[in-house]
Amino acid sequence: MLLLNRHTDYRAPLDASDANMLSVEGAREVERFLAHRDGYKATPLVSLPGLAREIGVASIHLKDEGHRLGLGSFKGLGGAYAVIRLVLEEAGRRLGRVLDASELQLPEVKAVARGMTVSCATDGNHGRSVAHGAQLVGAKCVIFVHSGVSDERIAAIARFGARTIRVSGNYDDSVAEASRVAADKGWITVSDTSWPGYERIPGIVMQGYTALVSEALRQLSEPPTHVFVQAGVGGVAAAIAGHFWVLAGDNRPFFTVVEPSRAACLFESARAGHPVKVEHEASTVMAMLECYDPSLVAWRILSRAADAFMTVDDEDAISVMKLLANPVDGDPAVVAGESGGAGLAGLLKVASNQTSRSMTGLGQNARVFLINTEGATDPRLYEELVGATPAQVTGRNIVPTWDEKTSVS
Repeated sequence: MLLLNRHTDYRAPLDASDANMLSVEGAREVERFLAHRDGYKATPLVSLPGLAREIGVASIHLKDEGHRLGLGSFKGLGGAYAVIRLVLEEAGRRLGRVLDASELQLPEVKAVARGMTVSCATDGNHGRSVAHGAQLVGAKCVIFVHSGVSDERIAAIARFGARTIRVSGNYDDSVAEASRVAADKGWITVSDTSWPGYERIPGIVMQGYTALVSEALRQLSEPPTHVFVQAGVGGVAAAIAGHFWVLAGDNRPFFTVVEPSRAACLFESARAGHPVKVEHEASTVMAMLECYDPSLVAWRILSRAADAFMTVDDEDAISVMKLLANPVDGDPAVVAGESGGAGLAGLLKVASNQTSRSMTGLGQNARVFLINTEGATDPRLYEELVGATPAQVTGRNIVPTWDEKTSVS
């Protein structure tokens, strides 16, 4: 289902605070912080020319965030960045000066970090990033997970030294419980969603995501004409749409927000013209996108900077996982988790329908930008859905040597 943005704020300028958060200067600050993190390098931008020919567009480029900082998803850019920023700000207040990321290992900064506890709710990936950030700075960390989060994802969080707490219900229930406990304990909530009175920290998290746009624009020979980005509460979609708005204004690419049909809070908000919390019914396989209440900051940005909203079904997401693992016409194989290929699923649905193509202007000259937001963050489930392990899929990209190509009789 595809819906064009008809909101009264559509194409209006961003609020000053949002424009500042998603500014060029803000994106440069994120990359400056990233330069101080071990193992940082730009994630691959994968070209899919065979698929582009098949669906009738000029090019498809996929930013593969499954390689991000060893954390397996784009979330590595947000939560950890916010934790580092918050620790430096608190240490700066106590020391009476502005601190730089290069000073994180100073004994006086580490002493401040040891006295801080950060917490959040998560479907899996954001919590892993927050836990990693806490480990980097030496802060304590508590992560709330709802009943739908797999044991594999909980174990991945615990590897960074975080304490995990199970909460009955869905993601929104875990957000409410995490906020309540943090307020009672005096912990700092580092959430990737926002609500009335709580916007600054989610804004910092979203600012972290702009780094992937900066990287991609350096990797691309031409800017994209169309962008399809998946959304849960809307943080990454809003960060990217808003950053393109700041960079290019009216010349920005056509931006489509893609959600699971079973958890389409932004789609329903766009239809209603205001933020809407949708009812929880059957769970979606796109677990990282299973959110029923939009982030207020994200909605404020997307109501202005997104051009269309659409939904995809679980079958679409699984089909794309298999397509990327078994690519067409010589394209490279890509490991995409259940939520990772949702943007591509949206593109394929639009491309297969002439009315949708006309609505979005998706013609033969379209240059499409997508994000694989996660790799196989639950390897067991990935193998079950795709029929191959992540290692087997990546192994398909290894070019055999001459001796391997030639059989000896």
